[in-house]
Amino acid sequence: MSVTIAETRDITLCRALRRTVFIDEQGVSEADELDDQDEVAIHLVAREDGQAVGSARLLVQAEVGKIGRVCVLAPLRGRGIGAALIRHAVHRFQAVAGVKRVKLGAQTHALGFYQALGFHPVGQVYDDAGIAHRDMILDLSAPIRAVSP
Repeated sequence: MSVTIAETRDITLCRALRRTVFIDEQGVSEADELDDQDEVAIHLVAREDGQAVGSARLLVQAEVGKIGRVCVLAPLRGRGIGAALIRHAVHRFQAVAGVKRVKLGAQTHALGFYQALGFHPVGQVYDDAGIAHRDMILDLSAPIRAVSP
């Protein structure tokens, strides 16, 4: 099985993947899932053998690249697709002039996953759409572990 990660302008596809994971599976409300950031974001889609299986949304906010809405369909988790999305996102931000760090809001059950990719937790645990999260930061000037494209 071959996984590819690429940028897409197909917001409808990304929203469909996110609906499956966040709204249908995790019980996030549609009001919490949908916002006005999709139109200005960079969207990544993961495909396995041509089939869309995951996505992530990237936003540039001054010196910070923000990764959000990371999802992989449940039957395909644990196979490195999420890590490939994050590596691709970090690589993409490395190419943006002025971006010095990457930030994401991790569901607390996934903290170890992001730490293994070089992210460090900051701040306190907070509620986002009824799910416990903690912010995590990756300093792009520091050596990056496991983030080659």
